[in-house]
Amino acid sequence: MSFLIVLLSLALLMFVAYRGFSVILFAPVAALLAVLLTDPSLVPPMFSSVFMDKMVGFIKLYFPVFLLGAVFGKVIELSGFSKSIVALVIGLVGRERAMLAIVMVCAVLTYGGVSLFVVVFAVYPFAAEMFRQGDIPKRLIPGTIALGAFTFTMDALPGSPQIQNIIPTAFFQTDTWAAPWLGVTGSIFILATGMSYLEWRRRQAAARGEGYGAGHSNEPEQFTQEKLPSPLLALVPLVLVGVLNKVFTVLIPEFYGKTHSMTLAGATKPVATEVSKVAAIWAVEAALLIGILSVLALAYRPIRKRFAEGSKTAISGSLLASMNTASEYGFGAVIAGLPGFLVVADALKHVPNPLVNEAIAVTTLAGITGSASGGMSIALAAMSDTFIQAAHAADIPLEVLHRVASMASGGMDTLPHNGAVITLLAVCGLSHRVSYGDIFAVTCIKTMAVFVVIGTYYLFAA
Repeated sequence: MSFLIVLLSLALLMFVAYRGFSVILFAPVAALLAVLLTDPSLVPPMFSSVFMDKMVGFIKLYFPVFLLGAVFGKVIELSGFSKSIVALVIGLVGRERAMLAIVMVCAVLTYGGVSLFVVVFAVYPFAAEMFRQGDIPKRLIPGTIALGAFTFTMDALPGSPQIQNIIPTAFFQTDTWAAPWLGVTGSIFILATGMSYLEWRRRQAAARGEGYGAGHSNEPEQFTQEKLPSPLLALVPLVLVGVLNKVFTVLIPEFYGKTHSMTLAGATKPVATEVSKVAAIWAVEAALLIGILSVLALAYRPIRKRFAEGSKTAISGSLLASMNTASEYGFGAVIAGLPGFLVVADALKHVPNPLVNEAIAVTTLAGITGSASGGMSIALAAMSDTFIQAAHAADIPLEVLHRVASMASGGMDTLPHNGAVITLLAVCGLSHRVSYGDIFAVTCIKTMAVFVVIGTYYLFAA
């Protein structure tokens, strides 16, 4: 019965998310419903001491990353740098390779620190124009953007500043560059397999005589010729974020040590900070901050008049994204404290291999919640100690645990109720029925990549 209560709560959250209701509102409702059916007397203390405590703790750690990432993406957009980068990639790859060009543009932007949601809005107009010129079906645009923005640059490539690559650092005391060779291996597999699939779909459509189509909704306006910033100048902030993320990752622990104490004026006890747990987060925050300042310095004139409104939009978006994920984190903490969750945890423990165990746990919960960061947070908050103990027993480095958890989070998270998927389809003016199949195929490729990485580790680790 306790297991069914957990399933009911998870199903409710998944249903309301699919129907478009706010997770911020319904995550506590779903969690407390499970508590009510288990022990009604525990509802108030579980809400105050577990749900809210974990939710606020998540915001405390990660909100600055969401905020700085959103602002960085917005100034990249306002400066015209994103258009310049798109033009550069198109020039290098060629308009006849529209799919590869869009995937590479998305990859450059996301790996450079631009929010996934911002990338969708920024790239769609270019994708529509290129697909129209190449007479490629518009219905293939969402799958193409998903491959470039939601997969290898999000959590596989080492050093990615996306939140899915940052969350494991707090649990495993690693940094965003963990297990680089495994991340690169997984990225190559995802890119090669994903592009092969998309090209196969394009050839199928061409054989049927299917082109871009007509009568689509939310079609972008035709591009007008405008003077764009230098592509090399546009790439400077992205390169800065990537390089400085690595530099700060090394320098911060050396400067502060593993722990740092400070005594505030009038305080009787020093305030201690475990630097080893937050160094990777500090590194990303510092890199993004410098990235923002570099864009403002390089393109102040085009940004100046629109920065006030643009920054408000970015801040609103970061608040919503972080609160959604934090609510799911609180939800997971409540569920993890119920007897029914022990049934799930015990079942997962029967998977003998620690890496496979972790991958299945993370991708399952990411799929149920429809959130890579939310599902990974739930899994690691509940089971990271178990994963670490098993890894130590099997002599597996924690860096490998980090990479597997990060990549697994970006697998089945893109089920139909995923917020990024819903946003992507809405921006493109397409429905789940028309375009979700290709997104799901990319999702399956991404999920397979995790097990390719695990196999690669065991093949070469001995």
